[in-house]
Amino acid sequence: MPDMTLSEELQWRGFVNQSTFSDLKELDTNQWVFYHGFDASAPSQAVGNLAAMMLDRVFMRHGHKAIILAGGATSLIGDPGGKDSERQLQDEQTIANNVALAEEQLKKVFRGYEFTLVNNLDWTKPMGVIEFLRDTGKYFSMTPLIQRDYIAKRIGEGGSGISYTEFSYTLLQGMDYLHLYDTYGVTLQLGGSDQWGNCLSGVELIRRARGVETHVITLPLIINKATGKKFGKSEEGAVWLDPARTTPTQFYQFWINAYDEGVEGYLKVFTELGKTEIDEIMTRHREDPRARHAQTRLAVEVTKLVHSEGEVAVAQAVTEVLTGKEGVAGLDETALSAIRKEIPSTQAGPGMEVAEVMVQAGLAASKTEARRFITDNAVSINGQKTQKEQLEEDDFQNGRLLIRRGKAFKDSALVEKK
Repeated sequence: MPDMTLSEELQWRGFVNQSTFSDLKELDTNQWVFYHGFDASAPSQAVGNLAAMMLDRVFMRHGHKAIILAGGATSLIGDPGGKDSERQLQDEQTIANNVALAEEQLKKVFRGYEFTLVNNLDWTKPMGVIEFLRDTGKYFSMTPLIQRDYIAKRIGEGGSGISYTEFSYTLLQGMDYLHLYDTYGVTLQLGGSDQWGNCLSGVELIRRARGVETHVITLPLIINKATGKKFGKSEEGAVWLDPARTTPTQFYQFWINAYDEGVEGYLKVFTELGKTEIDEIMTRHREDPRARHAQTRLAVEVTKLVHSEGEVAVAQAVTEVLTGKEGVAGLDETALSAIRKEIPSTQAGPGMEVAEVMVQAGLAASKTEARRFITDNAVSINGQKTQKEQLEEDDFQNGRLLIRRGKAFKDSALVEKK
């Protein structure tokens, strides 16, 4: 966005929550080396992490140097922030596998940009306890640490307590900032708003140990404005970037189903579309909200970024079939493979009882229940309501049909001719 400075774009996209800068315009006068750390306590990054990655991409697009950190060490400890009780520690191999998966996702999302990928286990694991206590611990006063909200809550009356392991997390993150300052000249850390205190630990450590002023910017937690809940959660749980956990079609449909209240903000955060184009998209959207023009563009852009243009095409084809806008006849093998991951699939032939097919596909618990659905006019074949007892040859389109119970596409099944 050449018509905006870095500080202007960050504010327009809504990427700034807290900052150590007295004036954000200071960003526009320097060439920054920044770092952003990503947790590896789960086997995949989620949509919330994607917002953080998009913040990084803004800095990269404006020509600043990125150091992207996978938390191989800190993930072994566990961040106590936002937790009411002690985390369950994970073993080293699990975290190592998670780091490898995170690094692949980061490379994919940041493709097209230059960045340096680091793992804080590389400099933390070789360090001895005496070295840690003398070179890092001595710079921290206990008083401000125990006054931090998440620690005070845990050690206060009725709190679950906190181990020294989790208490030390903020020191480790501060040590990361110092190491990256010494090694790469990093003077700016980016993070989520829940990391503000941990980020300040690094600023304070560098000031005390090196006599240098460094900075922090945090992005706000992305909230679903319609529900007030953390964005990126579906009925089934988190929306993951890993296609094995959230298929590209499910990922695409998550964005298609975004509420109108938040879609403009999501376009700003999760895409790199410029102001003029987003304004045009929203004008068209407001003219006919039911057409979901803004959500569709959002889904296309984000799915293309996280997966690929090919996966967008497949997701669109599958979604058109599942929503009844297109028939199943035209699906190619790639789309058929994708649709089998979204809904149950089974085999049947002409003359087979519809009730039996529904049981076979998991759309009814018994043939009696299936017949009741049929009698109640709740069953459709290829988008058309039916009360027929048996499948007919004409029901199969190119050797397949779609049978549905009710209106929700999740209550559909693909039936292939045997």
